[in-house]
Amino acid sequence: MKHLLSTKDVAELLGINEKMVYTLISEKGLPASKVTGKWLFPRQLVTQWIENNTVNYPEQGEKLPSYQGLLIITGSNDLLLDKTMALFNRLYPDQVAVFGNLGSMGGLRALRRNLCHIATSHLLDDSEKDYNFGFAGQELEGRLPVVVNFCRREQGILLAKGNPHAIQAVKDLGKPGLVLVNRQLGTGTRLLFDHEIRKAGLQVQQLRGYGNEVPRHMDVGLEILMGKADAGPGIRPVADLLGLDFLPLRMERFDFLIDRDRFFDKGVQYFLGILHEKEFKTLAESLSGYDIGFSGRMVYPLESDGDGRD
Repeated sequence: MKHLLSTKDVAELLGINEKMVYTLISEKGLPASKVTGKWLFPRQLVTQWIENNTVNYPEQGEKLPSYQGLLIITGSNDLLLDKTMALFNRLYPDQVAVFGNLGSMGGLRALRRNLCHIATSHLLDDSEKDYNFGFAGQELEGRLPVVVNFCRREQGILLAKGNPHAIQAVKDLGKPGLVLVNRQLGTGTRLLFDHEIRKAGLQVQQLRGYGNEVPRHMDVGLEILMGKADAGPGIRPVADLLGLDFLPLRMERFDFLIDRDRFFDKGVQYFLGILHEKEFKTLAESLSGYDIGFSGRMVYPLESDGDGRD
């Protein structure tokens, strides 16, 4: 299977003429790179673009059963979330919280299909000013769920200790000899990374190791720690835990998205309640790169007359 598609390949894939492909590039954001005057299309990005623009999913016949003590959380993985789930299981021994690492987009799809109680997501909207609303509105066909902030956390580029390639900006990832490790499509981290690559004017075919995808932030760090890669997208706490260097990109909002029909389920309320407890604050203070000043606040619908959006 070819990694890069031609204009003709994309036209055949979408069942349209080649002229329409150029229209999709300019008007609909179809991912493309122009090399020596010729448009090329990374297959995985075209696939993601198609998935992100899919509407009218078939309705699911079954919903989650009534809450019986099993709290299902799916979506983007996070170190503080892991610790918070462990705290939940300790504080409420008659409840069980489990996690499905599906990436932010996978979490939204699970929420749409009624496969989870809480979806975790940090998908940066095109405006670069807000998170999750555009993607949730599209995936859930306009029926926005309840959105509660879990934390803010620092996203960036994990680098080998000592930064031997002298990476000072995203554009430096195109240096000869540098090897990347990447996150999989559908994750908020990958979305941000691809966005920054485009802003830096880099072409993915320039980036050695771009297609080497791993499922967790910690896996990115371990690949770099073991010398299999020089850099990759990730969060600051992983860099600090593994003794790696870190190039910061932005503080992002990491949210819980909850179907309105399940918001008052006992396990959901117990879990959200933890975000206001001293034990949660202690967990966050044990890790770097987190801001929990907004944790547990409702982002949508808005609380009282305050605006919870970034």
